Amino acid sequence: MDIEKRYIRLEDTMEIRIKNITEEELFHLVDPIYETPKIPFRSVLKNLPCDMDVFIPYKGGQDFIIQTLGVSALERGNIREEDVEGRLLSECSPGYSKILQDTLEEVYKTQETKKLRFLYYQDGKLARLSNVKVVYDLEKIILISELKYTMEKKYEGTEGFEIYDENKSSLIEYFSQTGSYYKINDKYSWTQGVYNIINRSRDENDEYYNIIFELVIPKDKPLIEQIQKKLDSGMANYESVIRIKTFTGVTKYLDMKFYSKFDDNGELVSRYGLIKDITKSSEKSITRPVDFLLNGFQKSKKLALLIDPLNPNQYEYSESFYDIINEDEETYSNEKVILENIVEHDAVESFRKLLRREISELKETFTYNVKGDPNNQKICEIYIEVFEFGQEEHSIGFLTDITEDYVKQQELQDANEHQKVLIKEVHHRVKNNLQVLNSFLNLEKRAYKDQPEIIIDHMQSRLSSLALLHEKTYNTSDFKNINLKEYIDDQDIKLKNLIGHRDGIDFKSTVDPDITLSIEIITPLLLVVDELTMNSIKHAFPEDWPNKTITKDIKKLDGNTGELIIKDNGVGIDKTKKDMKTSLGCEIIKNLTKQLDGEIKYLDVNEGTGFRLLFPLTMEHTISQ
Repeated sequence: MDIEKRYIRLEDTMEIRIKNITEEELFHLVDPIYETPKIPFRSVLKNLPCDMDVFIPYKGGQDFIIQTLGVSALERGNIREEDVEGRLLSECSPGYSKILQDTLEEVYKTQETKKLRFLYYQDGKLARLSNVKVVYDLEKIILISELKYTMEKKYEGTEGFEIYDENKSSLIEYFSQTGSYYKINDKYSWTQGVYNIINRSRDENDEYYNIIFELVIPKDKPLIEQIQKKLDSGMANYESVIRIKTFTGVTKYLDMKFYSKFDDNGELVSRYGLIKDITKSSEKSITRPVDFLLNGFQKSKKLALLIDPLNPNQYEYSESFYDIINEDEETYSNEKVILENIVEHDAVESFRKLLRREISELKETFTYNVKGDPNNQKICEIYIEVFEFGQEEHSIGFLTDITEDYVKQQELQDANEHQKVLIKEVHHRVKNNLQVLNSFLNLEKRAYKDQPEIIIDHMQSRLSSLALLHEKTYNTSDFKNINLKEYIDDQDIKLKNLIGHRDGIDFKSTVDPDITLSIEIITPLLLVVDELTMNSIKHAFPEDWPNKTITKDIKKLDGNTGELIIKDNGVGIDKTKKDMKTSLGCEIIKNLTKQLDGEIKYLDVNEGTGFRLLFPLTMEHTISQ
């Protein structure tokens, strides 16, 4: 057994939903602990249109002794009076003890009447509903139950009138601003939607008179008399609009539809009424409970609530709807405006299918030309559901402006595509750089086959420069704007750690901080700097040379030309060999300079060796950023 409880403030009632109660929980055959006095007037009680259960408090309300149960309770449990009288409730019916103990104990201690509503569900469907008053009298607790309806057996004369799950019907009434009632044997039963419309709570006398007709304004009283005459004349269906004034003094317009059922002799058996609040928008701010829903969308400019959007006359939309489609609420007509401005033909056809009721649910994403302007478009999502209630068709939906989200999604898709291109570019450049390093390694293996330490130093330096390039550039995916100073500074640190500490060489660099280069330029430039640096390390400094220093100065000469000056303070070179044709290192430098579209020459310096490299600051890039 599952139990759910909720307090309904408007009705001052505790609602108890009981699902799948078992026979074992409902009744246990146990021995009595007390001989209870017989209830007088038993025959009278059996003929009352209600059940009465009487309990005697036990141990100060910790438990309760059953004095008697009503006829319906006995029939449901298929038990006799003598099976339950004098038994403890907790032992005889543990299920009901669990449900009622707190309420029974509270009424016993406070002596204040409590109201309960029981809704019994079986296999997920509402099977029975009853309203109960829990009363303290003569030091006993009395439960007075009025059976409202069952799903297994309808009231006599209600054929054709569907009885709804109360929770679901209240929600539908709330959305559609409707309420309903049925009248059987001169008694009225009103749904919660009616009380929402007239803005008051239930009263126990409401079943004895028409609570709507009592509120009709004086000018419409003759109309009520006319309606009554029409209904009493034998009309099966009738419709009219009346005006009422609520208890708070607000005038409302109500669309009333009446359905009557007669027996074979023409006598009225039952009547069903559907009431819809069609009050004009000028008064809606405080009069209708559905405005709570509409007001919940006031701050939203992207999401709109649509109430009865398929009704050309009685639709209501939250203000955001008119913001989305950029239309004036006062002049908007719920006809062709939306369809005429939808771009996608498939979406328009889905709308038309819904209007023809070929489908009962619409879910579409479409492009909307605001005021018919194809240069001013929005991307929207719409959801509309059609349902029937009270022998009438209703609909509810939501319209969402997803333009910004759509644009962001497209940008993300474009970014993903660009990322794929970048990844391919990275793989391509890694492959090329590895091929270059492999070529250098093959050349140096032949040139320095007896000096493996030189080969290792060169390869470590080149790998360090390329690793630095990968680390800084590929992680940011910016192949066009690489800051040169950051790379040269980091390259000096790595060379210092790799060789400087070992050989006592200091590296000093001055780089214009505004120089940014593309990947096509910086890759061969770093390798040229690396080769020139390694040449100085290899040839410039004898073992006992003091203050070994290699300096670099890089700056802009003009808008498209950069200059690199690299010098060492070593032993220098033979001036007759300044044509850069005599060593493998010089050949590698010349090839890299050609790849760079640059120009390199020796410098005349007082001590050591210097080179001047001119290189372009811009070069056509292979990737469109």
